Amino acid sequence: MAGSEFDPRQESFASRGCPSTAKASTNQMSVALQRKFYQPLVIAAALAFVYFTVLVKLGRDWWSDENYSHGLLVPFVIGYILWHERKRFAAERIQPQVWFGVAGVGAAIVMLWAGVAGAELFVQRISIVVMLVSVATYFWGFRLLRLLAVPLFLFVLSIPIPQIVFNKIAFPLQLFASRCAVSAMQLFDISVLRQGNVIELMPLGAHEPKRLAVVEACSGIRSLMTLVTLAVVYAYFTGPKGRPTNFSLSPTLANDSGQDNDKLKFVGHSWRNFTIWRSLILVVAAVPIAILTNALRVSGTGVLAHYYGTRVADGFFHTFSGWVIYVAAALLLFATGWALDRIARLPANAKPISPTHGVTLEAKQV
Repeated sequence: MAGSEFDPRQESFASRGCPSTAKASTNQMSVALQRKFYQPLVIAAALAFVYFTVLVKLGRDWWSDENYSHGLLVPFVIGYILWHERKRFAAERIQPQVWFGVAGVGAAIVMLWAGVAGAELFVQRISIVVMLVSVATYFWGFRLLRLLAVPLFLFVLSIPIPQIVFNKIAFPLQLFASRCAVSAMQLFDISVLRQGNVIELMPLGAHEPKRLAVVEACSGIRSLMTLVTLAVVYAYFTGPKGRPTNFSLSPTLANDSGQDNDKLKFVGHSWRNFTIWRSLILVVAAVPIAILTNALRVSGTGVLAHYYGTRVADGFFHTFSGWVIYVAAALLLFATGWALDRIARLPANAKPISPTHGVTLEAKQV
């Protein structure tokens, strides 16, 4: 039969064609992988080139300004978060938003130009955040911003705020701490006089009154910024990762599977809401914790200054008390998270099971 004769040329063509096809698919995969891994590196290098001077000045401020010294650790924390979430980044569906990305990049460039022209460092540094959001939107879409929310927020917390805003926050905190110190000293029957943020007292054995000034370093804004950053990191790494199962203690029947699935969906949605609310509560709770613990520190310093002299407000004791109070504030923050987790584990819908549940009784005639 002529149609069934073996043609060696066809075999030769097929044997030559299959390796080329496999090789082409392999090359396409390698190109896709290279594009996937090298594209972020090229983008990062371009952004580092554009914002080089801005980043250098920001690093100097982290090193020299004790109010933002926690910024030295923020890049390492962000890097670890990005590495920790690398699988979620790779699995995220790419939906580029070109026009939103282009508009955001243009706004970031304008902000950078305005900040440089007006010598406003805060505007220059905020333009970095706008640029990162815009680039992520341009190449990957809005869905990726959910994974980048925590790293971006940490970076914003490490940017020094304008000095005029800083003073508007720090001075009321100084007055609050001085009022708390005067109230605490009056509880110990210590004669004291307050003028603004300056406290006058008569230490034991002194022949003239001494003054204690609650300066900017004692306002508590330093511990406030650091504790809020710690709260964000703590909420992120200790948040519940899994989804709880059915809280109800009643047995599940076969014909109620649809109702149980709806219940599990509701529980899972509630669990995700709890994670969000837990993070918000921890971040918000860091503010009063930092303010109150700093007021406790200033109050203790005022009381000790009456008995041991104003030298306790300077030197080693002042630095050591700052570290002790910050550790105490961190422990209170951790205790708040622990309490929230304990509350979440309480079985809200637990019902006692009847001993006769599921038992069928039959009456027999005698």
